[in-house]
Amino acid sequence: MHNYTLIRSKRRTISLRIAQNCDVIVRAPLFCSKITIDKFVADHESWIEKHIKIKKNEPSIEELTKEQIKCLKIKAKKELTEKTRIYSEKIGLYPAYVKITSASRRFGSCTQKNGICYSYRLMLYPEKAIDYVVVHELCHLKHKNHQKPFYDLVKMHMPDYKQRDKLLKTATRIP
Repeated sequence: MHNYTLIRSKRRTISLRIAQNCDVIVRAPLFCSKITIDKFVADHESWIEKHIKIKKNEPSIEELTKEQIKCLKIKAKKELTEKTRIYSEKIGLYPAYVKITSASRRFGSCTQKNGICYSYRLMLYPEKAIDYVVVHELCHLKHKNHQKPFYDLVKMHMPDYKQRDKLLKTATRIP
């Protein structure tokens, strides 16, 4: 069983996360026994191994200069807004706004107010992966979860989405 860092809080469920440095982080309710937590971790060994492997293959984000970040944000605003407009017309779903963020743990997100946020870091990845994130977030305007109807909609507009998602997780970022 993997070693892990345990964080207890007023929550109802146990969750796992693999940190950027490949440490295993377990979040658990205050009342949950150590035996239950250990069993949860042991039951998820294959998931942990898979996600550690993904993390190790993730492009390393070296320190970018302030100027590089500024350029990436400008590029992201222009290109991601345009890609969102193009795919919105194809799909028929239109966000309230597009915002560029500095998020480091997610490439895109859809807000409750139907806005779409993209991390400028997405611009460091191949275009096929970028297009997948745009379509993925647009589909969240209709389905706010990752259940089957959501993925059916993604597949309808991007039949090869699974390969693109894999590319996003395994691609070497563009220098």
